[in-house]
Amino acid sequence: MALRKISHVSAADHQLVSAAVAEAEHHSSGEIVTIVTDLSDDYSDIALTWASIIAFLALSVVAIFPDFYIGLVDRVLGGWEHEWTASEYLAALFLFLGGKWLGSWLLLQWTPLRLALTPKHIKMRRVRARAIDLFKVGTESKTTGRTGVLLYLSMREHRAEIVADEAIASKVAPEIWGDAMIALIDNVREGRPGEGMAEAVRQMGVVLAEHFPKGSENPNELPDRLIEI
Repeated sequence: MALRKISHVSAADHQLVSAAVAEAEHHSSGEIVTIVTDLSDDYSDIALTWASIIAFLALSVVAIFPDFYIGLVDRVLGGWEHEWTASEYLAALFLFLGGKWLGSWLLLQWTPLRLALTPKHIKMRRVRARAIDLFKVGTESKTTGRTGVLLYLSMREHRAEIVADEAIASKVAPEIWGDAMIALIDNVREGRPGEGMAEAVRQMGVVLAEHFPKGSENPNELPDRLIEI
């Protein structure tokens, strides 16, 4: 799946988030990774599903009102009544359904429409799955004490996820991150993704400092910078 690099995060946002990560890690042995992306999935299957549903509905309408559509075709052909054979019926029907399906599919290549027609629970699952995949690649077991945590933001879905490494997950329940998530999403909706991520990082830092205070040896094992994909 090809994902486009976003353009919603400014250089100032990068600096803001990176500074927040550095400050949070100054008081904890936890390591925070921040990632932001435009879209977590292309939802191409949603376009296929909706195109098929629309074609099926069109078939149902034709089945209910066959005389109307036959008369419509006759008028298009110049008003001459035509004795339709079974093969002609089927050919016309397949052309009609194919056109409906193709037209719907082409219309659904417009991403905003495709996203609007994607059920919320599907977007939630795919953003979560993408966050976990990125966590496994770049964060999981990458620190000595397994104290890495990923903050992931997917802009177009207005969804964010926090995925924590083994040591953190064993002590911090997912709902503890609730305030950080609310602060992030509220700021994103108001067009301030950088401020939202920085505030979420600050609140995550408070939780990490409580459960994983900074020790005498605290190497910086993961990047502080905001990563765009």
